[in-house]
Amino acid sequence: MTSEARWFAPLAWVSGGWARDVVLSAGADGRWTDVRRECDPAMRAGATPLPGPVLPGLVNAHSHAFQRAIAGLTERVAEGEDDFWRWRDRMYAAALRITPRQVEDIAAFLYAELLANGYTQVCEFHYLHNDVDGAPYADALEMPLALLRAAERTGIGLTLLPALYMRAGFGTRSLRDEQRRFASTPESVLRMVQAIGKRSLDASRIACGVALHSLRAVDEGALAETVALARGMPIHIHIAEQRQEVADCLERHGMRPIEWLLRHAPVDARWNLVHATQAERDELLELRSRGAAIVICPGTEANLGDGVFDLSTWTGASGRWSVGSDSHVTRSWQEELRLLEYSQRLVTRRRNVAAQAALAASTAAALFEGALEGGTAAAGLPLAGIAVGQRADFCVVDAASPSLLGVPQDHLLDAFVFSSPQAKFSRVYVAGKRIEPADLSAGFVRAMKALWG
Repeated sequence: MTSEARWFAPLAWVSGGWARDVVLSAGADGRWTDVRRECDPAMRAGATPLPGPVLPGLVNAHSHAFQRAIAGLTERVAEGEDDFWRWRDRMYAAALRITPRQVEDIAAFLYAELLANGYTQVCEFHYLHNDVDGAPYADALEMPLALLRAAERTGIGLTLLPALYMRAGFGTRSLRDEQRRFASTPESVLRMVQAIGKRSLDASRIACGVALHSLRAVDEGALAETVALARGMPIHIHIAEQRQEVADCLERHGMRPIEWLLRHAPVDARWNLVHATQAERDELLELRSRGAAIVICPGTEANLGDGVFDLSTWTGASGRWSVGSDSHVTRSWQEELRLLEYSQRLVTRRRNVAAQAALAASTAAALFEGALEGGTAAAGLPLAGIAVGQRADFCVVDAASPSLLGVPQDHLLDAFVFSSPQAKFSRVYVAGKRIEPADLSAGFVRAMKALWG
């Protein structure tokens, strides 16, 4: 954008509800400069009309892009108990073979899918650091640059989160051979972050943070060192996802994972705890008092049999949270939010659980606002919706989608989330720039054939 742009939306989601006859203005920096409601024809003059209701773009707060290559390929019964750990062994089959070019092609295809479904920023929790034999690449940015190129090819915003991964589990000192590509140190992770910052030309769209893969993969000293070096950046960590992880942590430390983290790390508003499906109420309340956020991945958590996050306790305490597609068995935030609410209903045998916990009238609004608010914390960029100073990310709803036909305006978001088949977006904008759909299927198919034959 070289100058201010203006659009007119007959309906736009502003400050937690639908506003009518809205004129939206964005500056050359791609941020909102003005949002005016109930504009008469004179006020709309010169504004580009938009062909449907407008929703803010959402942050996809947790992604392992390479795992898009195994979506649909782990749904056969394995010998013995089939759980997260057996799925992980199958995931390693892709992790040990995939090349930087294949990562770029798979990520580009994935990012185009995410954009089409209303995600305008993706947080890439990246741990494929080394070559297939475990040796460092000549250029330590080989894999991160593949992800950056994929983001640039599609136009999506990217928060890159290089992950520290040092050991196979609690009480061990090294990685298993099948984890050799993940090896890293606090110094290598921070060097990667610094180098990416120098290579990126678009600070409005590209950001960095750090990831700690998990407590089982990082010892106390390395965790403290990484956190100390990550000044001002988002910090992400997988935690309390599996019952076995909790049991192992208790055996090793005499504390549950979140309990240990709260006692040994300076958890604050920079922290984003991914999954937390095994979190207990007291742990959640203390996390809330520290200002930390949760990243919930309902599609992947359901696919892996992780368990159900305690949304009522977290939302009832006004805890911040965001949503991620993780292993990408679904690439739609509509489906993620629907699964999140339905899991709560199945557990509690009540309806409209998120709305009641948030003291809201609409469940879809409670879910959407929650995911929207938490996105900024996850991404490290101003992405909290259509408001002055936030990045001008928005999506135009295709009001002719069958699931929306005849629905009263005040219930459009409810139908958008809870009525199938899924309603679509007709246009997507990132930082005030319209993103044209890209057909990147050829590269994706080529990578899939190379991986799986």
